[in-house]
Amino acid sequence: MSKPETTAVQLRPEWEALSRHHEQVAGDSIRSLFDADPTRNDDLTFESGGLVLDASKNLLTTGTIGLLCDLARATGVPERIEQMFAGERINVTENRSVLHVALRAARGERIIVEGEDVVAPVHAVLDAMGDFADSIRQGDFRGHTGKRIRAIVNIGIGGSDLGPAMAYDALAAYSDRNLTLKFVSNVDGGDIDEALLHLDAEETLFIVCSKTFTTLETLTNARTARDWLLEGLGDPAAVEKHFVAVSTNATEVAAFGIDTANMFGFWDWVGGRYSMDSAVGLSLLIAIGRDGFADLLAGFRAMDQHFRSAPLEQNLPVLMGLIGIWYNNFWGTETHAVLPYSQYLARFPAYLQQLDMESNGKSVGLDGEAVEVQTGPIVWGQPGTNGQHAFFQLIHQGTKLVPCDFIGFLRPVRRVGDHHALLMANMFAQTEALAFGKSLEEVLASGVDAGVAPHRVFPGNRPTNTILAPTLTPFVLGQLIALYEHKVFTQGTVWGINSFDQWGVELGKVLAGRIADDLAAEDDSALDHDPSTNAAIRRFREAKSVSAE
Repeated sequence: MSKPETTAVQLRPEWEALSRHHEQVAGDSIRSLFDADPTRNDDLTFESGGLVLDASKNLLTTGTIGLLCDLARATGVPERIEQMFAGERINVTENRSVLHVALRAARGERIIVEGEDVVAPVHAVLDAMGDFADSIRQGDFRGHTGKRIRAIVNIGIGGSDLGPAMAYDALAAYSDRNLTLKFVSNVDGGDIDEALLHLDAEETLFIVCSKTFTTLETLTNARTARDWLLEGLGDPAAVEKHFVAVSTNATEVAAFGIDTANMFGFWDWVGGRYSMDSAVGLSLLIAIGRDGFADLLAGFRAMDQHFRSAPLEQNLPVLMGLIGIWYNNFWGTETHAVLPYSQYLARFPAYLQQLDMESNGKSVGLDGEAVEVQTGPIVWGQPGTNGQHAFFQLIHQGTKLVPCDFIGFLRPVRRVGDHHALLMANMFAQTEALAFGKSLEEVLASGVDAGVAPHRVFPGNRPTNTILAPTLTPFVLGQLIALYEHKVFTQGTVWGINSFDQWGVELGKVLAGRIADDLAAEDDSALDHDPSTNAAIRRFREAKSVSAE
């Protein structure tokens, strides 16, 4: 495969223009920017489908936005957006299309890839998923002994776990509370052991998510689940009534004992971290029903359409991506905090960790050459207000500059006293405090002793994005996920890297297979790892032999 022709991003005149601009504005503060233009939030607030992005509490101006959009055009962001939506093979290292947008395309829409419409098969799978979900929710599909299914255990890893697990928590208020959903991913036996506690084998359904049906961690957990089921029910025929698969490998699925009529497929153009709106979301669809899942897909689709059609200067995912580049590459920040003010979104930062860090944690460009600029940030976060009593100290008064996304909702999913008003008061207060701080003069004026006063100073000038939505619904969750998907895509395009492979996870997997054999062996002469790893293997063997006595 020939290398794409690219120009290193740092050599482009648009990059140099931003470097000069940074030198000019580096002495500005967020406070001074508002003093110079008290209505700047009017020009730096953007909206799409009820989702609002207020970027005014950032260390930038409308001029910065213009220069960043010039860089996006120079690096081909508009063209690459069209290439993705057209199904071109932009995942060059795996020679694949990148078509998660087809997973939420409207019924009847056509996306033709190499002469074939990819949307119709997507809806065929969605229909099959919906029928199966209905049969569970209505009690028509029953277990081996005739009992109704009341517990769903999703077994996957990475995108086959993080997406549906996050979305189930996010949409718990919309789920069927008569069903218990659990998610197992870690090969640590404690994960599945805890998940199976207090479940009734007669009423439990397992969904095994593995495209190839060979993923070591997933299949190890699936076999343990099968053993648990057979111990409880005794009949190997029970597997067909208690296991379904999300996979493309019918041979391995059948060999496991699963009826291939209960196998839900997807395609090689669906990346794992982009797959929760495919058959990987079956557990979620069962929980929130067909209408709820359709609403989720509609939210994805609305943001897709905005991303594809809106001018760069008004395009929410593009702007968030470019603002991230501004801090990452011109201010030298290394991390990015995502702070949802919703307990329902507790797992959202972890979901975004994979989406962002697996996508853009790259040091080699599309041309096969080393990238000479900093790429993807370290993504982290926790729901407010919990984070305020943990790591906000560092963000407010520490020595590191940490750009933050604050995500909030104007109305609660369920009103509980005055909780939501207090929650949002905290969110708005934090963004104000981070932006404007509190000077020494202000601290002294409040009566604080001069010896203590320096410790009570808040420097401010900490940048934040504020993202507001009406309330957390399936539609809004779809919008938020797609917003961040396309943000990551925008950044990868500007940096000239492939956001859609993940070769960095492969070496550890290969070595783990070798080391698993070494842990089971007894002959030291076969150990050929580094001295540290060999010593760790010997200690494990010794501990195992002692515990066996």
